[in-house]
Amino acid sequence: MTPELIVLAPGLLTTVQDLGRPGYQRLGIAVGGALDPVSLRAANALVGNPPGTGALEVAYVGPTLQANADEVRLSFVGAQAEVEILPDATATVGQSIGTMRSVRLQRGEVVRVGSLIGGAVLYVAAEGGFDIAPVLGSQSTYIRGGFGGWHGRALQTGDHLPLCLERASDRLDCRLESLELGWPKRFRALLGPQREMFSEREIANFFTSEYVVSPESDRVGMRLHGPLVHDPRGVQMVSDAVAPGSVQVPGSGQPIVLLADRQTTGGYPKIATVISADLPALGRVPIGARIGFELVTLETAQALRRELNAEHECLHDRLVPMLPGPAHVEPRLLASNLISGVVDARSWRL
Repeated sequence: MTPELIVLAPGLLTTVQDLGRPGYQRLGIAVGGALDPVSLRAANALVGNPPGTGALEVAYVGPTLQANADEVRLSFVGAQAEVEILPDATATVGQSIGTMRSVRLQRGEVVRVGSLIGGAVLYVAAEGGFDIAPVLGSQSTYIRGGFGGWHGRALQTGDHLPLCLERASDRLDCRLESLELGWPKRFRALLGPQREMFSEREIANFFTSEYVVSPESDRVGMRLHGPLVHDPRGVQMVSDAVAPGSVQVPGSGQPIVLLADRQTTGGYPKIATVISADLPALGRVPIGARIGFELVTLETAQALRRELNAEHECLHDRLVPMLPGPAHVEPRLLASNLISGVVDARSWRL
């Protein structure tokens, strides 16, 4: 029998994502990948996977999944959410375990992820990853292109996601400590390649204004509502390449920040580019949040990128093994000798 996760409820938008498929933009193929690669890497670290292993990216409302394998280890990293483990698909009440940790499910058990709080995305990684054939070297789902991930689309009720492992490895589960997953009030950015198409006043206004993330935003671009960068007018320019974090200004004067599933070229002038070190945080920002931008130098952007790379290398240092015991019991409570007595260790759920 193929080990798998059965999708009982898909959530609002749950897709398989990894670190993307770079190298094909010259062919018009988007890079894609996780909106928040830091959380993806951390989720994989919790279950012992390589950093770029494909995982489930959950947007706003989580899925309900049933384990159809002897034992499955899952982890949950990103926005806060109520995560419940239920004994089977008919149960309505389960054990709450929260996020920023791993847990093991036995065959037939169900994990239910609720609405996300304090962020737009959450990642669910499975030990060993999903047994899904990569497309151009990546398992990332590109919905607009209809390829990658699970049949090129978001998960649907009744899907059976194949797993690479029939049984979880014999080791303790872990939790994450001291991993900051918020976002700044102002995202650091460089001036864009079409800066000469904007006046000094327009540039100054852009970097001092505040914008609201629009409900029209998606994985392609974050649409912002706020003060116009310029009055609506026709823009004449030849389409050229875009980069992650490019801030386009269309004729409406309202900026659009390009995200993971961005197109490969664009014909709107780009006033700025969010630096790569801030892109993971940008991917966490939910609809309705207020953000702004701060101009920095290239040297500052490079230094901040090196810092982010160093943090990637130290993710395993943030893992704390959890003592054996019921999935809902706080590890620090288990570590305290609150009462004397004899305990049969064989009765603990590992």
